[in-house]
Amino acid sequence: MFVLTADQVDSRSSADRVAAMIDALNSGPVHPVLAADRTAGDELQILVAGGADALALILHLTRTGQWSVGCGAGAVNSPLPGNIREATGDAFIAARKAVDRAKKRPTRFALETEPATPHAADGEALIDLLLALRARRSPEGWELHDILDGTDLTQADAAQRLGISPQAVSLRARAGELRTEQAALEPLARILDQLGSVKPTTPGGGS
Repeated sequence: MFVLTADQVDSRSSADRVAAMIDALNSGPVHPVLAADRTAGDELQILVAGGADALALILHLTRTGQWSVGCGAGAVNSPLPGNIREATGDAFIAARKAVDRAKKRPTRFALETEPATPHAADGEALIDLLLALRARRSPEGWELHDILDGTDLTQADAAQRLGISPQAVSLRARAGELRTEQAALEPLARILDQLGSVKPTTPGGGS
């Protein structure tokens, strides 16, 4: 399983964004195992089961640069409580280590497993590349991304919506590396799935 811990950047000098982000995560397309909730003053956590969901949350949380995001992969103790604040397990330990490291990293993202494995560093490096690509995307590129993301719309459909030529849309897509990002999502999700494939445990070490 995967625990995402996100800590608001510069929370002392900016408005609280935790409540709004919790609402966005819990009403979004990802269906969590345990819903997002505030776990400290400027921090939230959410638990998901699959690599694709974890990656979607990583990309959502890191988009604005307003959050330090740690992803912890590992087992979660069962039975699960009704609230993430009461949940425990290796994935939570890994997420704490990850968010602490994320605060010092250029991408403000880190990935950890518990128990530790060198494959986590491999996954982190590859996700960093995608985050760096997204950080260079222009507002126009993001506008096109948001029209196409999660839909069956074509670039021609997007051109009609934007009131620009298909050629202009193609240039935006190329500059924004939209196809590069799309091609990376499934491989990255598979890497995360491999890291998070540890089965849940019961307190005391039982399975």
